[in-house]
Amino acid sequence: MITARQSRAARALLGWTQETLADRARISLTALKRLESENRLEVFESTRDQVRRALETAGIVLLSTDKGEGVLLLHDRTDVQR
Repeated sequence: MITARQSRAARALLGWTQETLADRARISLTALKRLESENRLEVFESTRDQVRRALETAGIVLLSTDKGEGVLLLHDRTDVQR
């Protein structure tokens, strides 16, 4: 599951706006804003999945351990359009 912080961090690594990610994930901007909210607003799991898939397609790896979560941007992605 992708967290609000992971989504915001991944966008920062990619240089994407919320609008760009919403478009790539094929979700509404409102849904993405809810997902990235610090208020832990309810979001459909399908929305989280679409965001995760869009970010992974762009070269993002979501990290999660018992000590926390994070994101990693792969450098060798030649098929990614930014």
